[in-house]
Amino acid sequence: MRPGSKHQYTQENDSAQIEGRNAVMEAFRAGRTIDRIYVQDGSRDGALASIRREAAKQGSQIKFVAKERLDQMSQTGMHQGVIAVAAAYAYAEVDDLFAKAAEKGEDPFFILLDNIEDPHNLGAIIRTANVAGAHGVIIPKDRAAHLTPVAARASAGALSHTPVAKVTNLSQTIEKLKEKGLWFVCADMDGEPMYDLSLTGPIGLVIGAEGDGVSRLVREKCDMVASIPQKGEIESLNASVAAGVLCYEIVRQRTGAAARRS
Repeated sequence: MRPGSKHQYTQENDSAQIEGRNAVMEAFRAGRTIDRIYVQDGSRDGALASIRREAAKQGSQIKFVAKERLDQMSQTGMHQGVIAVAAAYAYAEVDDLFAKAAEKGEDPFFILLDNIEDPHNLGAIIRTANVAGAHGVIIPKDRAAHLTPVAARASAGALSHTPVAKVTNLSQTIEKLKEKGLWFVCADMDGEPMYDLSLTGPIGLVIGAEGDGVSRLVREKCDMVASIPQKGEIESLNASVAAGVLCYEIVRQRTGAAARRS
């Protein structure tokens, strides 16, 4: 931050919020990971155009909103037509997840999240991923919770050990990972019982939002659809709970397969 600048990091809904043209541009130049920026709709200002170009280079989500919305969001009262939301942790690359699997001498086990927009759920799933031995989590750039302080707290420290990669298109990412030998299973109440599926080997587990589930395009890319047996009257589990149940079915099967090989 330049000496004397009145624009600074603030907290809005527990996210690291950066307000003002100079502060946002300096955050990009400093290598901060910016999840998304809110830009005043209709602005033709050259400085804001430069910020949009930097955001596009980094892959940050850009949202155009009315000035009134920015006024409501602003903590400083001097947003100058732009507010950025920075990630609490840096994102990994998908190759980092493969490296973690190789380091452990294990078949890759990734968790992919589709339309999970609640940061509490994201953090809880990252925590489960760590405890279950998954090698990382993959989230899409759009329509997704990001690595806010809320998600970091919900992960209970797991974010320091479990890499999270952010990708532009989840369906395309699945196709690329298939070329590297992964099989994919997604969670859906209309799928086959999870106990009847073979969930060993290099695998990606896809979890969708509670209620909406996995989107059609992503589901079509999956090799298997797994359902969790349910005995009660409630139709679905919370996304993070469903992730935990399926993670541990994968752990159970992988452990059994390893025992049979030894």
